[in-house]
Amino acid sequence: MPHATFHKQLLHFKQASGTSRGVLTSKETWFLVLKDGDRVGIGECGMFRSLSYDDNPDFESKLQWVCDLFIAGEAVEPSELKEFPAIRIGLETALLSLASDDPFILFPSEFTLGETAIPINGLIWMGSEAFMKEQIRQRINDGFGCIKMKIGAIDFETELSLLRSIRKEFSSEEIELRVDANGAFIANEALDKLKHLAELDIHSIEQPIKQGQWQEMAGLCEASPLPIALDEELIGLVDSEVRSKMLQTISPQYIILKPTLLGGFQASDEWIELAEDRGMGWWITSALESNVGLNAISQYTFTKNSKLPQGLGTGSLFTNNLESPLRVENGKLAYHPELSWKTELINLK
Repeated sequence: MPHATFHKQLLHFKQASGTSRGVLTSKETWFLVLKDGDRVGIGECGMFRSLSYDDNPDFESKLQWVCDLFIAGEAVEPSELKEFPAIRIGLETALLSLASDDPFILFPSEFTLGETAIPINGLIWMGSEAFMKEQIRQRINDGFGCIKMKIGAIDFETELSLLRSIRKEFSSEEIELRVDANGAFIANEALDKLKHLAELDIHSIEQPIKQGQWQEMAGLCEASPLPIALDEELIGLVDSEVRSKMLQTISPQYIILKPTLLGGFQASDEWIELAEDRGMGWWITSALESNVGLNAISQYTFTKNSKLPQGLGTGSLFTNNLESPLRVENGKLAYHPELSWKTELINLK
């Protein structure tokens, strides 16, 4: 008889991590476990408080509804979970896991065989100037060829100074620099800041102003001297017509896909098709999932054959993460099939 449960887990950061939305010390996530005979499937529903479209009081009752339907032998249509993107990707992952001989191999490839790794950006969290400088040195020493710095929480001149210090030592051919404003700039001040950033050979800036300002963002994308990548702008756009209209209106140079916040792999496929039809670039980013979610997103990402460094987390942010075969080596995310998963946090038996 089919069985389904979910389990809430609070992930604790090893050290407080700063963004323009505040400082994070912990993050909730939910593990969905499906069982059918001897088979087991696991997926992560990594809803992100204050950012996810499905941050609402009905989240756990919707998860229970999914479990009840599975136990009753009824299929859940993806369209029925449009309003719950984190549950949608959790179910999508758990079903792929259930169908696999190895519940942690969802998209078999050279990546899961340990033969090829995925280039990723090294993330610089917000904090004091000294803290950010130390992170920059560490990422460069760790072999990252692409560094992404979150900006918008401290003084802009200090942030420019940090970026200049990198450019004094490393050219854009040696180190690719991305910045992420998380919507922190005011619309009528953003263009001037983008001009200053462009002087430093910045690859791109993510979400310079808050989402929902389509005309203002369109004007920035047209006038900006450096490429703009939309991130939060994509969240909550669940209908194909609205997604298409937004891209047509704003016409960004890049879009950034967070599968957990956008509704999973099928939804990400649709975004990629819409972007490529318009000549827009894209890359994929994790959203502070545990190693369960990171594993699924990483395996999916590899199958998309992007040539750009991806924004995949390292799995090392949390004190109580599941131990996995994922490792970051020389600026790349690798899967070591000879290593095993340790799943004490979740009942998979």
